[in-house]
Amino acid sequence: MRMFCVLAVLVGANLLNNLLAPGAYVPTCVVAAAALLLIARWDGLTRADLGLDAVALRRGLWWALVLVGAVLAVFLVGLALPATREAFEDERAAGLTLGQLLWRVLIRVPVGTVLLEEVAFRGVLWAMVRRRRGTAWATAVSSLLFGLWHVLPSRGLSRANAAAAVLGTGPAGSVLPVAAAVVATTAAGVVLCELRRRSGSLLAPVALHWAVNGFGYVLAWAVPRSRGEY
Repeated sequence: MRMFCVLAVLVGANLLNNLLAPGAYVPTCVVAAAALLLIARWDGLTRADLGLDAVALRRGLWWALVLVGAVLAVFLVGLALPATREAFEDERAAGLTLGQLLWRVLIRVPVGTVLLEEVAFRGVLWAMVRRRRGTAWATAVSSLLFGLWHVLPSRGLSRANAAAAVLGTGPAGSVLPVAAAVVATTAAGVVLCELRRRSGSLLAPVALHWAVNGFGYVLAWAVPRSRGEY
């Protein structure tokens, strides 16, 4: 029953964010995250189970600092290499104003995307499945659902991102980027779950998740401007 409630909250939030009320993205994410934490409490999970107790947060802070620095370094190297530079070309970010960019990086990503997805997939869902079936099952279930969570957000990816466009146009150009996004985010989910397990803190995957999304937006916005295109 409680697992069904978690899935119902996630399905509802996904539909609201991508189809029914995308303008209410941040409030929807905050309310959904709060609902999931209430379900976790109903299920008997503690802050330690969720990686949110004081000890876990202190430990996670050190992981966070290292991870944010590592992501920035990797992104800058990728930007410097011609073979990977195209991955940073994204029309959705490039067309933002400075104010819109700051909103995305400082509000929408951390308070919306990262808050809900980490609480849901590396916090509540992972802890609930882990207690019932063990760590391997928790990581597998959480990561697979995390991949499926990205089906709706990945629509139109080939039109916005130059790197995704190589997968084709027409029907294939619609289906293949979505399939690739699901596979990639499932794999990312495994990495984030393992980071959650090793660090013992939800703050570690939160930091990595924000760094990848936030720095991705910043670089995709800055690169075309450095070439005088905006």
